[in-house]
Amino acid sequence: MSSTWTNILLIKPSSLGDIVMALPALSALRRSFPEARISWLVRPEFASLIEGHPHLDEILLFDRKRLGKAWRHPGAFGSLVSLVGELRRRRFDAVLDLQGLFRSASLAWLSGCKERFGPAWGREFAHHFYTTTAAPHIEWAHVIDYYMKILGAMGAADLAVEFVLPEKPAVAQAVEKLLAQHNIPRDKYAVLIPGSAQVSKCWPVERFAALADKLTSEHGLSVVATGSGPEATMIDQIRDRASCPILSLAGRTSLPELVEVLRRARVVISNDTGPGHIAAALARPLVMMFSWSNPLRVGPYRRPECLVGRDLTERGLAIKSTNPGHAIHYVTLDEVYAKAVEQLSDA
Repeated sequence: MSSTWTNILLIKPSSLGDIVMALPALSALRRSFPEARISWLVRPEFASLIEGHPHLDEILLFDRKRLGKAWRHPGAFGSLVSLVGELRRRRFDAVLDLQGLFRSASLAWLSGCKERFGPAWGREFAHHFYTTTAAPHIEWAHVIDYYMKILGAMGAADLAVEFVLPEKPAVAQAVEKLLAQHNIPRDKYAVLIPGSAQVSKCWPVERFAALADKLTSEHGLSVVATGSGPEATMIDQIRDRASCPILSLAGRTSLPELVEVLRRARVVISNDTGPGHIAAALARPLVMMFSWSNPLRVGPYRRPECLVGRDLTERGLAIKSTNPGHAIHYVTLDEVYAKAVEQLSDA
């Protein structure tokens, strides 16, 4: 096995938070193999997050919705054949699959690459497609530490954790203009992230509303709420319950614009969801609430001061908790507010 790779494929198609936590692996690859060409296979809806990344040479798109129909739709099957052909033509000498699912691991194998690296815990028998894995261990419970163990198995030497989300001047200007239009001063606003793809991760809207009022009345902060288009209804419910004005940006920002909104925030309050992990990667003052997901595995990396939830350090290696006592509604307003004040004081 070579220890100097020249053409590397990183597979991490989704989700948003998972892609953010794969960013240190990309940067470690670049530092360890500075002459290599590095490509990233990602879903189209997340591609803009890594466009223009200084450590990345190429983005390859994985249209999961279309390719998922490959076995029953001739057009989709043709798209899959085209993607496999594209991967094979690139003649990768190393493939790193951080998704750990059958579809991603099988694409690693179908690429024709002889050296394929992935997680030993790969689901759906994914690990059978890899030539090299790294065994999980409590000492590297966090997914980012585990990724670095896999990179170590590839021969990577510089495994320092670095999050790179470069500022894009045109996007930054657009966000400055958007905030100014609504009289939101830079660095003097809080961002609420009340949504999640998993409803069971969502803190109650009435608590978000009460928190917004306290941040405004006691700290003089404006309040901005972000989310996808479908989450606008949830944000409207928060606005209806709050006494303070809340700017809703649900469905109104691109992914790069969301990054810049978060970059300028005084503090971010979030469920365990992708935009919250962007705030963590940007090293913003942050409070992230956890229910069944395990912060030892997927929390803001080495930022325990950001976490709120139950039994946060006692969940072992399991990603999902089945303990009903870890439900999100057990996270109180007082806990979140106290943690937010700590973050404001330390910033």
